[in-house]
Amino acid sequence: MTLHTHNRRDFLRVAATSPALLAFLNPFGRTMADETRSKNDRPRLGLIGAGGQGSGDARGASRFGDFLAVCDVDQRHAERARNDDRIGKKKADVYEDYRKLLDRRDIDAVIIGTPDHWHTKICIDALRAGKDVYCEKPLTLTIDEGKKLGQVVKETGRVVQVGTQQRSDHNRVFLLAVAMVRAGRIGKIRKVTAAIGGGPSGGPFRAAKPPAELNWDLWLGQAPKVEYRKERCHAEFRWWYEYSGGKLTDWGAHHVDIGQWGIGMENSGPHTLEVIKGVLPVEFKGGYPTVDDRYNTATTFLVRATFANDVVMDIRHDTENGVTFQGSSGRIFVTRDRIDLSGGAVDALYKNPVPESLLKELRKGKRVDGHMANFFECARDRAVPVADVWSHHRSLTTCHLANIAIRLARHKLHWDPAKEEIVGDSEANAWQSRPQRAGYEIV
Repeated sequence: MTLHTHNRRDFLRVAATSPALLAFLNPFGRTMADETRSKNDRPRLGLIGAGGQGSGDARGASRFGDFLAVCDVDQRHAERARNDDRIGKKKADVYEDYRKLLDRRDIDAVIIGTPDHWHTKICIDALRAGKDVYCEKPLTLTIDEGKKLGQVVKETGRVVQVGTQQRSDHNRVFLLAVAMVRAGRIGKIRKVTAAIGGGPSGGPFRAAKPPAELNWDLWLGQAPKVEYRKERCHAEFRWWYEYSGGKLTDWGAHHVDIGQWGIGMENSGPHTLEVIKGVLPVEFKGGYPTVDDRYNTATTFLVRATFANDVVMDIRHDTENGVTFQGSSGRIFVTRDRIDLSGGAVDALYKNPVPESLLKELRKGKRVDGHMANFFECARDRAVPVADVWSHHRSLTTCHLANIAIRLARHKLHWDPAKEEIVGDSEANAWQSRPQRAGYEIV
């Protein structure tokens, strides 16, 4: 940890690995991971979507449970996970169709790491099959999906943790930033900046025959039937609006979430959203791209969301990745490796720390022991996880609204967060949902 003094105000930069910071944020000593649990007390798990992110999540989940099955529409991914000693240990059953995995009554919970356009449907089907769910972000492809998913969670009473791990992991610097903002340590909040980086442009990409081990039609799911291009699939799917939302939902799911959490708008939303800059790599007409052979999500952008408490949030591509809270008496910048404090925020870390009661409230009464640990603790206690479906839906709604405005070339959208409607623009409001391919509808 290093301390720097500027001309008129103190400035403190604290690395995320600072022992003093960790002790401040985790006063419990022993963690859930330290506890000894009998073999019979470990939940039985299934992995749906065994690519890089899904397998990484599964390795973390294996600390708390045992995988009985893995599923992927790409046979290579499924077999690799099955043969991973940290996941399947060569004992897990392999499926191509996730519904067969969900039919198993001996599976208690599932980890979902599929491409984004599959998240909501598989999550809803898993909940109705009686499973608890850890699902990667962004949880939804559309605003309407978030509304439906929240209803199903309430109906089924199952536990869902969204993979926005900044609420728990990265040595809890985001939790500290949110707590200081909500405790008034930098005065009245005037502005939040969510800096999430720009998206790539690329193409045209050549159509090809799908690999024999990949079920391309099943991979597409609800999305339109198109020719296979390897750049549409696997890790690069997020740069196609048909399957994701580019950087605005990829990193926006993280930083917009922290921003709205910090200003107390995690269960609400903006009343206006203004596109100051929004560049797409291809032409769009009526919300649809005019070509299908190149990336089509926004590459550069500056979107300004204004909330009912008069706080402005800028979502932009062109400054250092992280979240900045600007208050009347100080500033906090937080990213995954550090937190920078200035003005009144400096004393908040040690001399006038935020009360433990506030940290506990933000954690929903649970310990700060990692995101996956929080999921399993809540599944055991039937509690609401730190990254719940409803607040995620609200922050992701802001991201979806930004994409709708950019695709439709709207300068400004007016949003009613109580009714969850775009006001005075029926065409834009219709984009809360999308047509879904027959056989893959979300019901």
